Amino acid sequence: MATRRIAFTIAANPPPRLDKALSRDVPAEAALSRTRLARLIAEGAVMVGGHPATDAKARVDAGAEVVIAVQQAEESDIAPQAIPLQVVYEDADLIVVNKPAGMVVHPAPGSPQGTLVNALLHHCGADLSGVGGVKRPGIVHRIDKDTSGLLVAAKSDAAHHGLAALFEAHDVERYYRALCYGVPDAADPRLRGVRGAAFEPGNILRITTQLARHRSDRQKQAVVPQGGRRAVTRVRVMQGFGAPPVVALAECWLETGRTHQIRVHMAHAGHALVGDPVYGGRRRVAKGALSAEAEAAIRGFPRQALHAAVLGFVHPVTGASLRFEAPLPADMAGLLAALDPGGDPQAPS
Repeated sequence: MATRRIAFTIAANPPPRLDKALSRDVPAEAALSRTRLARLIAEGAVMVGGHPATDAKARVDAGAEVVIAVQQAEESDIAPQAIPLQVVYEDADLIVVNKPAGMVVHPAPGSPQGTLVNALLHHCGADLSGVGGVKRPGIVHRIDKDTSGLLVAAKSDAAHHGLAALFEAHDVERYYRALCYGVPDAADPRLRGVRGAAFEPGNILRITTQLARHRSDRQKQAVVPQGGRRAVTRVRVMQGFGAPPVVALAECWLETGRTHQIRVHMAHAGHALVGDPVYGGRRRVAKGALSAEAEAAIRGFPRQALHAAVLGFVHPVTGASLRFEAPLPADMAGLLAALDPGGDPQAPS
């Protein structure tokens, strides 16, 4: 396997640890994260002053000559596939795409091909500098197969670790559009009895619970009293539909990012998403509240009505502030048009 050598000198006033000093002074074009540098130190791939340096906590002096031997990234064992992608943004380190409903993000036993990763491997090709020593896109967050919308993937190791740190610290702006049954409202006495549900100023519903795998169905998530992972979702009603209102267009945003979080939380609050086959079921709306066409559109909607509409974050390599918006896909826009024939399905509330 080919090896490239990266040589540089430790600058003045280095941090007290070798790994931190290398992270500060390694050339930016090397695209080596601190995590990757620590791994290279442990592997014996770092020479300081002509001698192997294998202790990440060791001190290093200013002026020390450093040589790092980095093996070229291996080819991924996942096959590239020429699948069309809607690319919203792309540079040397990352790519943002608007994923269609029906596409799985990462290959799994039930979906070995046709995934977003297969498509990214083909689209990015030689531009992938390597994530963890393998030429593959770095996936740091996912959206469900039948949820549409924005997703960012890393093309370099430095971007991968930087994005992972942003998501772990919840320093990413993520807003979703959802169509749910009922209209969440602070005046609804039922919601006062829902565990973890509270209202903030502006009639914003805040749902705070622990989430864990369902006890009997391992493909599902469930609200649990203890022992799960903390999850926080906020919900703002953008528009209600029906007389009386029986369906709402809601804006949901995440303080945490757990599997199926919005879907589970909305069902827990009694406002399951339209079309959700796992958590929503096929609920009936009050007779006569909607037109026959709107009722038929709701009954026939084939997936959870959820779209990742806004994604914002600080670029992990350049430091630039990035924010992207994706309009509603055709199926959700069509459902909104059936609910409100005279309205603009893409207009913000």
